[in-house]
Amino acid sequence: MPTLVLVMILATAAFSYWSAARAAAERAEALGRDACRAAGVQWLDQTVHATGLRLRRQDTGRLGWERSFRFDYSLDGLDRHVGRMVLHGDRLVSFSGPLSPAPARLN
Repeated sequence: MPTLVLVMILATAAFSYWSAARAAAERAEALGRDACRAAGVQWLDQTVHATGLRLRRQDTGRLGWERSFRFDYSLDGLDRHVGRMVLHGDRLVSFSGPLSPAPARLN
């Protein structure tokens, strides 16, 4: 009986980790897609790739996962550039990638 309980606890922990990782990847996809749309560039491959994972303290002092992602975009369809972002939980803490076009000058 104790073995069954231990297996159930481990399965629940694994599912929770997988679910949180999937939610973070979906959030990163939305952020990358929106950034590319705002900058007027093409978002390539329609996905993000997880590149890093580490434990880090949240503002509340509790430990949480910080996940790094990369994505590719193109300015004109012929080139390829790499964008990167870091999510701490579901909060974006770092982003490098396409920039929005400069606002028009008002005369």
